[in-house]
Amino acid sequence: FGGPVTLNVGGTLYSTTLETLTRFPDSMLGAMFRAGTPMTPNLNPQGGGHYFIDRDGKAFRHILNFLRLGRLDLPCGYGETALLRAEADFYQIRPLLDALRELEASQGTPAPTAALLHADVDSSPRLVHFSARRGPHHYELSSVQVDTFRANLFCTDPECLGAMRARFGVANEDRAEGGPHFHLEWAPCPAELPEVEYRRLGLQPLWTGGPGERREVVGTPGFLEEVLRVALEHGFRLDSVFPDPEDLLNSRSLRFVRH
Repeated sequence: FGGPVTLNVGGTLYSTTLETLTRFPDSMLGAMFRAGTPMTPNLNPQGGGHYFIDRDGKAFRHILNFLRLGRLDLPCGYGETALLRAEADFYQIRPLLDALRELEASQGTPAPTAALLHADVDSSPRLVHFSARRGPHHYELSSVQVDTFRANLFCTDPECLGAMRARFGVANEDRAEGGPHFHLEWAPCPAELPEVEYRRLGLQPLWTGGPGERREVVGTPGFLEEVLRVALEHGFRLDSVFPDPEDLLNSRSLRFVRH
């Protein structure tokens, strides 16, 4: 119990003691580090004797402070309570969840209602033939594979759905349906395909981020990473991954819930 114990949480290192980590024995951290409990594979010591936890490293600062102090002590103007709530739910720290609810009530912010978020994404290759000009009177038939991606998002929380649309720049009716869902379709332009042919085929890219950080979503991992960010920001937790739970960002279907 004297420590120190070093954790690598999402790439950020924290040093603490076993006494702090097991302050709430019924929590996930309490179970992980309880005396006599075998470590699961993803918690085996990495290089340098660090224990790796694949969660948000920035938010873990407040998790650890709560374990040390026994009270919630957030900076003035802290605006990531939804993310912190999601992390507290993952670690199953009930007193922290209760403290967050009290904080929201004192600020006049209602606790989020139960909601469901579902994201499906699929890809299909398409062989495109085009004429490439090699000289004044010389044209050559070329081919290139274009990967087309289709995604469907369903969310019963209108605020989260609006944030999802904003994240992917969905503003017009040809890409946004009414109700609790919308559809996206995009195809990154291969370097070998001339821009004029890309436009002629009616293909379009998918962008995310706001002004100054606009970036193209190239494939499934980039898309699902953005969905995961928005979901956590709105208090959802990951409920299921299909087909392989060990390969989240290359999956075909993610399901999130909020109780």
